[in-house]
Amino acid sequence: MKTLKVKVLSYNVWFAENIELRIRMRAIGDIIQLHSPDVICLQEVTPDIYAIFQRSNWWRSYRCSLSFDQAITRRYFCMQLSKLPVKSFSCEQFSYSAMGRELCITEVLGQGDTSLVVATTHLESPCPGPPTWDQMYSKERVKQAKEAVNFFKKNRNVIFCGDMNWNERLDGVFPLADGWIDAWTELSPEEVGWTYDTKANPMLSGDRKLQERLDRFLVSLRDFKDECIKMVGTDAIAEVTYMKQTKGGGKELELPVLPSDHFGFVVICFWCVVLLVFLVIDIYLIKGFCVFLCVAC
Repeated sequence: MKTLKVKVLSYNVWFAENIELRIRMRAIGDIIQLHSPDVICLQEVTPDIYAIFQRSNWWRSYRCSLSFDQAITRRYFCMQLSKLPVKSFSCEQFSYSAMGRELCITEVLGQGDTSLVVATTHLESPCPGPPTWDQMYSKERVKQAKEAVNFFKKNRNVIFCGDMNWNERLDGVFPLADGWIDAWTELSPEEVGWTYDTKANPMLSGDRKLQERLDRFLVSLRDFKDECIKMVGTDAIAEVTYMKQTKGGGKELELPVLPSDHFGFVVICFWCVVLLVFLVIDIYLIKGFCVFLCVAC
């Protein structure tokens, strides 16, 4: 019998190849080995990052959505890996993206005829710069989010995760349709869940203050139930530092190195139908045991 639970990891691995790339990717590999996710969704993967991962021991346990030949044609990209039987890998282009962003989709087989769609994306990034400093791409981001949610309206079970670059002060509430929930706000409502945090991530010291839940885990599940969510990659890598020039070039800082500038997420979901079957079996066993006791007495 296949597993009753599905564990999904989403992580923006940060394409900054000048900052201890191999050490950081090895740390992300350690996180993957520790949590052993069934499906992995990665953003900001570069060809060099792909090659590092491909040589890792954990890679052999997964099937990847992209071949190396496909990966080397792109500057950076999203990709998915699965331990579960894959029905299909696919990509859908947004109606508009100045940055080549897309929706990556993996459909995996569950129990019986049940399937689960796991999708990831990297929505349009805010890029303020001269002369106006107002290039936040909020309208494009909101439109992409709506297109993605609408794309899955015919699917029974969807996990949609990734770096949404979502800032509710700019973008408003994430445009979820009926039946969708935000896994973090449902499962950890008492925590802020900032996945990009210039205070909690010391590697980002000296940057403009930003504390936002840029990354999201959004689910629409009929045959599964989201059970728990955990943030990963929050600890500095032991005995590794890098030198960072402050803005204006006036000062150089020696800072810790973390796996990425973002924190990642792991979500665990359970297949409800199987759990219901086991519950019914348990009830019958309990009833049978009670009858046995009554007869014995």
